[in-house]
Amino acid sequence: MSGLLAGKRLLVTGVITDQSIAFSVAKLAQENGAQVVLTGFGRLSLVERIARRLPTPPPVIELDVTNPEHLAGLADRVREHVDGLDGLVHSIGFAPASCLGGGFLDAPWEDVATAVHVSTFSYKSLAMAALPLMERGGAVVGLTFDASKAWPVYDWMGVAKAGLESTSRYLAMHLGPRGIRSNLVAAGPLRTMAAKSIPGFEAFEDAWAERSPLGWDLADQEPAARACLALLSDWFPATTGEIVHVDGGYHALGSAR
Repeated sequence: MSGLLAGKRLLVTGVITDQSIAFSVAKLAQENGAQVVLTGFGRLSLVERIARRLPTPPPVIELDVTNPEHLAGLADRVREHVDGLDGLVHSIGFAPASCLGGGFLDAPWEDVATAVHVSTFSYKSLAMAALPLMERGGAVVGLTFDASKAWPVYDWMGVAKAGLESTSRYLAMHLGPRGIRSNLVAAGPLRTMAAKSIPGFEAFEDAWAERSPLGWDLADQEPAARACLALLSDWFPATTGEIVHVDGGYHALGSAR
């Protein structure tokens, strides 16, 4: 077995379609020598069908990150397929419709709480559920969308992503003594299922296509996936609490350009 992740055992969440970043992560991870286990929520048969499009169809475990029983049993279910984990990929996010598309001032707390629970708190919950399987040198990697700014139509999901970024820094602090890293990849806009659920998302697409110094392909998940693989590998042994931007350089520009 050869490759950047040779011999690594990874748990990858968030594979819904073959256009998702998580699918690209799983595919590239297998091609680079990793053994992959997927999680799915809701229509598990759909995830299993998509998983068969990977180079080696991986096992799929049902996981609702808001369900304490699912989280408590995660380690045992993963052990049915691998004897431990070297890496964990968090690609989970959800907000009710009221929290997106310009409804920031009107969204009720119940909906905001759902967005924060699924998109933010789950990062810590998932890491702790997988912790019994991880040893020194392990890595937790999550996906975000630059939360240092307020974006039109992103609303409470932007707040949830800001919380995710802070959560990753605190996780880095608390898991560092165990030798486990926590980092995020801030990808530019991509035409994924998650993006399609955001009203007015095309405004992001136009801005990135016009302004990114390196250009930006809205249909190419591989650059973000490659960054995830790098952070999961042994090539970043002393990097934690970091956010790696994979957005064609858009984040580095001032608004006057």
